[in-house]
Amino acid sequence: MKLYDISQEVFHCKVFPGDEAPSFERTVSMADGGVCNLTVFRQCAHNGTHLDAPKHFIDEGKAVDQIELERVIGMAKVVSIQGAVTSEDIKRFMNPPCERLLLKGDCFVTLDAAKELNRFKVKLIGNESQTVGPFEDPIPVHLELLQKEVVLLEGIVLQDVPEGEYFLNAAPLNLGGADGAPCRAILIQFDSD
Repeated sequence: MKLYDISQEVFHCKVFPGDEAPSFERTVSMADGGVCNLTVFRQCAHNGTHLDAPKHFIDEGKAVDQIELERVIGMAKVVSIQGAVTSEDIKRFMNPPCERLLLKGDCFVTLDAAKELNRFKVKLIGNESQTVGPFEDPIPVHLELLQKEVVLLEGIVLQDVPEGEYFLNAAPLNLGGADGAPCRAILIQFDSD
């Protein structure tokens, strides 16, 4: 078995323009005579490697704690692509179909590709950018996917992961009522014998 940690380190992670960057403070320190070390941290729910819940763009949509864990845990396919992901790309990637698709490379999902993902009834789409849609106009892609409760796994790190099939665990922190949450995303490649 081989494990791939596909998560960004939180305090040095990528941050979507305009979002607050993560920070921390050591409130108790053994070096200063404390009985332990104690850290308090602050961050946006969409920093680094994180999930978008439907509530991120749909006010009455499901929050992070309402997402079914089987959407974020299970078999996933890693594919490489650069630039705009089209509906034709999705048709190619979904042959054979999969429930969770992870996009490796500097890419974004177009609205037509998002509609194609919904036709295939994917549970999760992941990419290395801080947004699954185009930076200049991410909202239509988010709405298309989130209205069908597709989980968006954004900010993953796939540079050392070969294309192929893996077992994904991308369970988010259980943040009641939140529109997104950081997660420690792991891919597992099982031995083939």
